[in-house]
Amino acid sequence: LMALPLKGIRVLELAGLAPAPFCGMVLADFGADVIRIDRVYPEGQTRPFTESIPDPLSRGKRSIALNLKTEEGIKAMMQLIKKADVLIDPFRPGVLEKLGFRPKLMLQSNPRIVIARLTGFGQSGPLSSKAGHDINYLAIAGVLGLLGPSGAPPVFPMNLLADFAGGGLACALGIVLALFERSRSNKGQVIDAAMIDGVAYLSTFVTSRVKLWKTGPRGTNWIDGGAPFYNTYYTADGKCIALGAIEPQFYNAALKGLGFNKEERKELMSIQNDTTTWPGTKARFAELFKTKTRDEWLKEFEKHDACATPVLSSSEMTTFAHNASRKTFVRPGIPAPAPRLLRTPADHSGAIIRTCSQHTVEVLMEAGYSSEQIEHLGRKGAIERHAVAAKSKL
Repeated sequence: LMALPLKGIRVLELAGLAPAPFCGMVLADFGADVIRIDRVYPEGQTRPFTESIPDPLSRGKRSIALNLKTEEGIKAMMQLIKKADVLIDPFRPGVLEKLGFRPKLMLQSNPRIVIARLTGFGQSGPLSSKAGHDINYLAIAGVLGLLGPSGAPPVFPMNLLADFAGGGLACALGIVLALFERSRSNKGQVIDAAMIDGVAYLSTFVTSRVKLWKTGPRGTNWIDGGAPFYNTYYTADGKCIALGAIEPQFYNAALKGLGFNKEERKELMSIQNDTTTWPGTKARFAELFKTKTRDEWLKEFEKHDACATPVLSSSEMTTFAHNASRKTFVRPGIPAPAPRLLRTPADHSGAIIRTCSQHTVEVLMEAGYSSEQIEHLGRKGAIERHAVAAKSKL
């Protein structure tokens, strides 16, 4: 077997929610040794719901729980930092410093470490210390205002764009770029990975070429739901078809699939870009799509290259023929890593973390701690004692 692309890279991921764990999972899928640093809770205290269930984003990672409010916990963390290539910081600006881990200090201890600081609003600016979520970052980046129907408030696409695309994935790219640069300079650096920056960068095409596709209010333009040829439609069984027939050849094919004759197609093709006709054409299409089930329409569109596809539910996406043939999902609901490196592909077989701190002893021993020193950390409350006890029984 070929070595994975990031084999030999050790990543410390301070436990957080959504974007940072996704970033760590991407690195782990491609071979990095990712160690999640969890919090220590007193014996008998139940972990919060968000920390107590197995997290699918912990795939291929290990977990160590450290109490960073103790002197021994801080020393253990610094020992891990000395041997790490990457640290993922999911906290608001200043939190890492309050814990005693100033980036300057870490770089003095390990000049090659890459410190990725993943936040919503970034490390600087008037909003940098404020709380926020995906919807807020989309709003400030100017992206949310582009999404949704006319005459209604903007519609947000769950938390996919800022948290995961502009946040976790952009941060993973930044880490790989910094590691590549380090191969020449032999120096680490700090990454300011702000979700607001990432999602703004992601929208470069639509915001820089807005005059190309936007001539009216939101929801009345080419690619925002205004055009009849770029839209979704209900079918007779309550399911949906996605139609993306922008180019004339695809629009003509779509019209054929919908059953329009030659003269009707010629007329509709001639007014394709006339926005005043769009509402009427859209209503016409909507009525037509309701005359057959989704699968009946798919069978019809198999004859035409019309950019027409089913809108799949979460229960359908894994078994859909194309997805199944490519193994796009490794099992129901779990996508395969992307992109696919054909010579050194990612490995999605790593186990998820079942119990916080389950790898505490082995990680500390790799860092140079003896069994006696680990026992001492447990007595001082720097690590969870049950982790030490569980390991000692093996």
